[in-house]
Amino acid sequence: MVCVVLDLVRFKTTARQRYQWVEMTQNAPAREDQRHIEAFLDMCAAERGAAANTLAAYRRDLESAGQYLRKADRSLATAVPDDVARYLVALSEEGLAPASRARKLSALRQLYRFLIAEGDVDEDPTHGFSGPKKARRLPKTLSIAEVDQLIEAARRRADNTIGAERYRAVRLNCLMEVLYATGLRVTELVSLPRDVLAGDERVLVVKGKGGRERMVPLSVGARKALQDYLNLGAMVGEELSHTVATRWLFPSKSAQGHLTRQRFGQDLKELAEEAGIDPERVSPHVLRHAFASHLLDRGADLRAVQQLLGHADISTTEIYTHVLQERLKSLVEKHHPLAGGD
Repeated sequence: MVCVVLDLVRFKTTARQRYQWVEMTQNAPAREDQRHIEAFLDMCAAERGAAANTLAAYRRDLESAGQYLRKADRSLATAVPDDVARYLVALSEEGLAPASRARKLSALRQLYRFLIAEGDVDEDPTHGFSGPKKARRLPKTLSIAEVDQLIEAARRRADNTIGAERYRAVRLNCLMEVLYATGLRVTELVSLPRDVLAGDERVLVVKGKGGRERMVPLSVGARKALQDYLNLGAMVGEELSHTVATRWLFPSKSAQGHLTRQRFGQDLKELAEEAGIDPERVSPHVLRHAFASHLLDRGADLRAVQQLLGHADISTTEIYTHVLQERLKSLVEKHHPLAGGD
């Protein structure tokens, strides 16, 4: 009887070990993929200063590619060009937009360049593949009159609210004024540190993509809106606590400790509705586009706008010249006496 029990225990132990070994063997490619992805992301963060959103996008794209390859008994490290070709076809059949497919291929290409440099793979299976042609979409923007409507609506709300709602209204007015005055990316705006105001009050020194710093001027309206926001609660009789100094200029209870871009986007859409503008046409990024388009429309130098926006490549800024060309074309077609004639 004792022998039978011992044999049973030995069998169970062996079976458990066999199961663990099989599980470990099956998951080995996944662990290897994850190790390569983590090493690549660490490099991007440390050497390129990649933003959190960029790193998250890389992670999603590379993990998705790894999952596809493992279904074909491959991994990121063992993939060959045929695997990449099938993956791109699969993405197309899923109905993914050309821009999304191009982004995923770019993420893979960058990963393989890194792995080759590290000596983890010998060849780049993405070599020779070109991304799908992307239609160049013109940025959505607003007219100067529409931006004025938004700013006026924000000022009215700030002037006519009391108590806790006043804090949110004054903060939104400040965000609106600063965004349109500077053209900051929404992530740059909501994550501004409070000490950004420690220097010259006429300018902000902003750390953008890749850790690159740039200087952007503040308009008189933006400076006044900032002061109103920072002085909240200081006035006698105002039913609001004084703004508490924290690390962030726009603090909140979010995980990051500062206002989220999603919250700001929602507040902006509410404001658009108050201003009589279709909320679907309004977002922080649209206001950044408006900032650039309106500057160029008033004769600003393209290089100067590139520096203000923080674009590494001027070709990114040139898209706004196409917006102006389309606007001029529309004006001619609408108002020229010979336009639309047979």
